[in-house]
Amino acid sequence: MSAASTLRVALVLAAAALVAACQPTPTTASIAELYQRPAERALVDGIRLYDGGEFERAEATLRAAVAANLVDHRDEAIAYKYLAFIACAFNRGTECALDFTNAFKADPDFRLNDVEIGHPLWGPVYRRVAQALGHPDSRTGAPTGAPGEGSRGH
Repeated sequence: MSAASTLRVALVLAAAALVAACQPTPTTASIAELYQRPAERALVDGIRLYDGGEFERAEATLRAAVAANLVDHRDEAIAYKYLAFIACAFNRGTECALDFTNAFKADPDFRLNDVEIGHPLWGPVYRRVAQALGHPDSRTGAPTGAPGEGSRGH
């Protein structure tokens, strides 16, 4: 290989290295990595328990997730969302409203999806809290998704 060819290859490799160095590093961790963190593991386990109908255990596990300081504020809001669902389902309206308030405090962009906001127990509480905190949600609560979509309440 001539000196000019070697120089061209070196320049191409250097340019490729510079381009690669400028690429953003993924900001998310792998699920396996997240599951090694106690708070994130508790969140996943709490959601799984909720989905399985084990609401008392789900509540305790979700509270443990919040207490263990979830890294991502959106995850904290999700934990509070499920806690609100449980509180509303067990006719603990004040606690339900407080959990929704905490979800908004954790993540100002927190919103329920269309199916969730249409739920007769927690939809009205969510809308009342959102309005009081200056996050009015103009959706009426009528589900717009496909039949069965989001039917488990999250």
